[in-house]
Amino acid sequence: MDYANIFFVKDHYYFMSMALEQAYRADREGEVPVGAVVVKRGEVIAKAYNQVIKRDDPTAHAEILVLRKAASISKNYRLAGTGLYVTVEPCLMCGGALIQARVNKLIFGAFDPKMGAFGSIYNLAEDKRLNHRIEVESGILEEECRKLMQNFFRKRRRGTEEAVTGSTRNRFVL
Repeated sequence: MDYANIFFVKDHYYFMSMALEQAYRADREGEVPVGAVVVKRGEVIAKAYNQVIKRDDPTAHAEILVLRKAASISKNYRLAGTGLYVTVEPCLMCGGALIQARVNKLIFGAFDPKMGAFGSIYNLAEDKRLNHRIEVESGILEEECRKLMQNFFRKRRRGTEEAVTGSTRNRFVL
C-alpha cells in the first residue's frame, strides 16, 4: 500500500499542536520539552513526552515512549502506515527506533543542531544502506517548537528553580 498521500498539510498543524501540548507538559515537569504523537489514518494512536528524569531512564525520550505506546495499543511492533509528529528533530537513538518500527513519515517542528539525525548532524532518511525509508517533513510550527526549547535551556543556564527542579538539581554530583 502507498502511504505517501495519507498525510495532509492542514492536519500537520493540528497534530503538531498536540505534540506541543505534550512538550509543554514535559516543561512543567522539568523535563526537556519534547512531545510526540503517532497518527494512523488521521487518528491519534498515542501521545508522549520526555520523561528521562522522572523515569531515571536515558532512553525515555518522547519518541521512544510514544512508539512503545503505539506498538502496545496496535499489538504490533511494526507501525506501518503511521506518521510521527515530534516537536524537535529526533536523535540517532530515536531515529533508529523509527526505522525499526517502520514508521512511514516523520514530521518535526524544529531542527536540533547538536543531536538531530534527520538533517542536522546526520540524515538517516537519506542513508541508502538502511532497509527502510522514512519520508521527512520539517518546519511545522517551527518557531513555537524552537522557542520552547530555547526558553527551557535559557532558564536552565540561569539556574532558576523553574527549569532545575528537585529531581534534576545536583544530578551529576558524585
